[in-house]
Amino acid sequence: MDRNIIFPNTVAEIRLSYSSKVKPSLRPKISSSADAAEVLRIKWKKNRLSFVEEFKAMLLTRSNQVIGIVSISQGGLSGTVADPKLIFAAALKASASSIILSHNHPSGNLKPSDADIRLTRKMKEAGQFLDLPVLDHIILTQESYYSFADEGML
Repeated sequence: MDRNIIFPNTVAEIRLSYSSKVKPSLRPKISSSADAAEVLRIKWKKNRLSFVEEFKAMLLTRSNQVIGIVSISQGGLSGTVADPKLIFAAALKASASSIILSHNHPSGNLKPSDADIRLTRKMKEAGQFLDLPVLDHIILTQESYYSFADEGML
């Protein structure tokens, strides 16, 4: 048997699909960090905001309407892992034009950690390369939020 022959059943078929049940006219439009924080807060499970750290990505159209919010990871009390490949895979699959990163700090501390800052820079650079800009990174707490864009950290 010739080992150079590839059998069709040994190669996986990859399908990409995306469908939305929300009419474009009903999608919230993001024009500020306050808008983004409000939409994120509405979609975040209230009982988890002060309990465990989670990371989510808000995917936007070219006109900054929300396509959807994708959960990337859930961690413990003091951290979670955000895999850039998962974030960009979701954004590309949904044909997003931009991304707003978000995670919560159960402690209530709004100050970004060094890891938060490094991840944001890494994601911004990757987004520039893919022509899929990261517009902001929002840290949510029970009472408030921190915007990397508003603070000149993006």
